[in-house]
Amino acid sequence: MNRGTQINLWYVLLAVMGIVFIRDIWVQSQTIEAIPYSQFETYLETDKIEEVTIGSSTIRGTFRNALDGKTGFVTTPVAPELADRLSDSGVTFSGAVENTWFTTLLSWVLPALFFVGIWMFVIRRMGGGQAGGMMAIGKSKAKVYVESDTKVTFANVAGVDEAKAELQEVIDFLQSPKEYGSLGARMPKGILLVGPPGTGKTLLARAVAGEAGVPFYSISGSEFVEMFVGVGAARVRDLFEQARKAAPAIIFIDELDALGRARGAGTVQGGNDEREQTLNQLLSELDGFDPSSGVVLLAATNRPEILDPALLRAGRFDRQVLVDRPDRAGRVQILQVHMKKIVLAPEMALDEIAALTTGFSGADLANLVNEAALLATRRRGKHVTMEDFTRAIERIVAGLEKRNRLINPRERKIVAYHEMGHTLVSMALPGVDTVHKVSIIPRGIGALGYTIQRPTEDRFLMTQAELRDKIAVLMGGRAAEQLVFGHLSTGAADDLARATDIARSMIARYGMDPQLGNVSYDSDRNSFLGDHSPSYFDRNYSEATAEAMDVAVRAVLQEVSDRTLDILAKNRDLLDRTAKRLLEVETLDEDALHALTQGLVPAPPEKALG
Repeated sequence: MNRGTQINLWYVLLAVMGIVFIRDIWVQSQTIEAIPYSQFETYLETDKIEEVTIGSSTIRGTFRNALDGKTGFVTTPVAPELADRLSDSGVTFSGAVENTWFTTLLSWVLPALFFVGIWMFVIRRMGGGQAGGMMAIGKSKAKVYVESDTKVTFANVAGVDEAKAELQEVIDFLQSPKEYGSLGARMPKGILLVGPPGTGKTLLARAVAGEAGVPFYSISGSEFVEMFVGVGAARVRDLFEQARKAAPAIIFIDELDALGRARGAGTVQGGNDEREQTLNQLLSELDGFDPSSGVVLLAATNRPEILDPALLRAGRFDRQVLVDRPDRAGRVQILQVHMKKIVLAPEMALDEIAALTTGFSGADLANLVNEAALLATRRRGKHVTMEDFTRAIERIVAGLEKRNRLINPRERKIVAYHEMGHTLVSMALPGVDTVHKVSIIPRGIGALGYTIQRPTEDRFLMTQAELRDKIAVLMGGRAAEQLVFGHLSTGAADDLARATDIARSMIARYGMDPQLGNVSYDSDRNSFLGDHSPSYFDRNYSEATAEAMDVAVRAVLQEVSDRTLDILAKNRDLLDRTAKRLLEVETLDEDALHALTQGLVPAPPEKALG
């Protein structure tokens, strides 16, 4: 019997009960007469009453012979003493009983409704409702998208052509799983998207679902783990069960490192970690996972080095797809996608913007386009121009302009010489990135000035001489202060720290010191989150080697610093002239710098090392 039939039967039953109740009321109104109590006593004295039933508040009875068509009566008694007095006075009297059925009903129904309400509220909070709760805590929290919800295809993803080609196989398999395995090949059980933050890993996964037109189960790795033991494992089971019922489908686990961290890392020996139970359940599901069922598992992480090795072995996540920061051509493609939403000036050249944004991820480029559009809107412009993009890049890279920050004239002069020191050294060295703009307008938290360099091309390798030139540019500001003022300031602290990092990497990682030999003492532990020097206990070299490394780092920095001082000393007049001009206008762009630096003495070629 279905639910609709049950509802209809209840309606019929209620209707029958209502008819019977109304009929009973109608019959009573036709055969029973309500009479005053004084009339009842008169009838009693005249022997017209045959039978009487005395209740707590009423007296009912029947007449010997029907009176006016009525065979029965009902009246309300009155106290005997008062009845005698009223009868002696010849007054017609009758008792009246207050109708307390409603208050009686409320006295029973309201407490019951109160407790039922509390019970329903507790059950709903515990998971009786669809929203989930304690009783449904083991249910998966995955957000389910269908093709119409996703609205993302490969047309929305740019700059990662290799990753798109790898994932095209997933789409072909989901659209025709039987034909795809005609030669005996099987689909990889799991595909792991690896790359720095903001490169479009989640967008790629949603694009796969949009292209294939299948349900897309999206969940973050942190949503599996709760305070209750066993919840994460239950959610993993429920997620895979839902996906199998909706197959073909895609399961996407974002931030897999929150769930799949290597077991035993950072836990107390003998303890029981809830995350480990969740990971074990995920490994179990992957082992029993049949790719031919039409379910594909995608995951994304920017920290693959901390994932459990059992998760990455063949047969589980047996394919890793690198989603790296885009190159120059990829940045142009990404900018084309995002610039469709804004009004561009006709003379805009995307290649120039791509050249200025080396190292930007897809998310950075999207933010850049939005910032440029906001700046154009703020100045009430009709189009977004190249100047808006330049200002947006400066805002993202260097921070917000702070023209209201007051700097005393002496500090302002030091900043001007410092920034021109960077600029002149960069322009004097061959093969160094072109200086795009130099300014002494404070920006960000502590920057009193800034120099922006524009790479002419994407670089993936650097020679020893190029690294030393990079250190020289960083030391240019410090050298200019020492040359002009005869002392050093704290303004070069960040430059010095970055130069020291490069020098230490040359010695410890790249084996660029002839005395220490061709040995790497510091491995690259984290290629995505930056370089982290090993702690004292992680070192695998002696104290003598550590001392030799410190000496070599100091030697590199001292040699480059002396060379930088020599470059600026040979261009002292030019340094004074350009610094004076920078103090006047506060900002110099690339064209102005080229006009001011006519006659710059280039740096001599560096002597061969080793």
